[in-house]
Amino acid sequence: MKKSYILIAVLLAFMTSTAACGVNKPKDSHDQEDTFREVTLSLRHTQIKETSKTRLRLLEDVVAKTMAENKGVTIKMEGIEEIVNRDTKLKQEMAAGNPPDIFEVFGGADLKLYVKANRMLDLTPILEELDLMDKFQSLEEFTIDGRVYGVPYGGYSEGLFYNKKIFESLGLDIPKTWDELMETAEIIKDAGYVPFGLAAKDAWMTGMMWNTIMERYVGIDAFNKLVTGETKWTDPQFVKGFEAYAEIVNKDYFTKGALGLLTPAQGSQLLRGQAAMVFTGTWDAVHFTSQDAGGLQGQLGFFSFPEIPGGLGDQHSINASYSNGFGFSSTLSKDQMEIVKKFIANFFNEGVQKRALKEDKLLPSMKISDLSDIDPLMNEVLTVMNNASSSWPAFDAIVQPVVTAEIGVRLQELLGGLSTPEEVAANIQAAQDKANAAQVKSAGLGTPPAWDSK
Repeated sequence: MKKSYILIAVLLAFMTSTAACGVNKPKDSHDQEDTFREVTLSLRHTQIKETSKTRLRLLEDVVAKTMAENKGVTIKMEGIEEIVNRDTKLKQEMAAGNPPDIFEVFGGADLKLYVKANRMLDLTPILEELDLMDKFQSLEEFTIDGRVYGVPYGGYSEGLFYNKKIFESLGLDIPKTWDELMETAEIIKDAGYVPFGLAAKDAWMTGMMWNTIMERYVGIDAFNKLVTGETKWTDPQFVKGFEAYAEIVNKDYFTKGALGLLTPAQGSQLLRGQAAMVFTGTWDAVHFTSQDAGGLQGQLGFFSFPEIPGGLGDQHSINASYSNGFGFSSTLSKDQMEIVKKFIANFFNEGVQKRALKEDKLLPSMKISDLSDIDPLMNEVLTVMNNASSSWPAFDAIVQPVVTAEIGVRLQELLGGLSTPEEVAANIQAAQDKANAAQVKSAGLGTPPAWDSK
């Protein structure tokens, strides 16, 4: 799961009268005889890291194909760091009414705000025309009130990647329960390894394992009810989830100094043989299956987080979703929409999806029939996903962005020993109450919701 933590100010008041002001007025389209002559679209992506080269190459190939097939069309690509794009840049552009024509967007809570502000192109008729509506694994996080406002370019799953060599040398089996996981971690620690590699300078990294622990305790419905006030972070089961995370912290099962380590350091701890396990998403699988793995290539495995007896959640579920995708501006001209249609057709097909799975280890967002020649680790991931009793989206696709930000800060405090589980729960609930109140107020006024309730 890729996460959001920094928020922007309240939408400008003039957004309540966007129709009158022409903010959402479509751009002028060219005359019919000039179709596809000097048609330009901007495309914002976040594939700028060294580890994203393969995914970027796939996107560039699709863009090149779309331009080659349509003379006079130019698609200008701009790369930007993911967290900057999601937390700052895109939110500012949405507030101002000038987002890129095509852009990467996170489904769920983020998207709902943009749709309410009338910034997103309704893709439902385009997907119906291209006969793609039933071809995706899930469009749930991009669907609002029965209409589709984005298309996921891939999926992810989160779980524990582990070093098979270390497990074998210590005589360890895959743990099936929380107690077994803690016993396994203690044996690993005593042997001189880090049980759970972690790099937590970026706050969202603290939320991954915690998210699954919390789901085991409370269930995904309890997360959904946080935004209506039917459940609270201070409820006993939620507090137990914070306490379980604190247990891992207090037993020194995480990497020492994790709060000073940047995101790439987390996966590298596993690849260097420093950490026996790393809880992360399948977006890291491209490292774990490449030459980066060195002597561990083919020696890394994947398993789902074990069950927690007494928990109210689905104990055999998995955090897996299709949250990262492309969105399109609602102000596109007729000609631009025609090119968008061609871009979608060129990107969302079995050939590109299979290539992304093989070359980038990106879980396909579409239903594909041919899974031959898949890397063994990815086969393990797909097997675990298929055996899961259910799947659910990450918390930041459910709760309001301001609450997501608060969770990140408070989990870092818990990791650093600066707050107790009860204090963390109380502070997050305070942010939740404020966000819920702002949501109710904006709904009552019939105006777009505040994107930041601070």
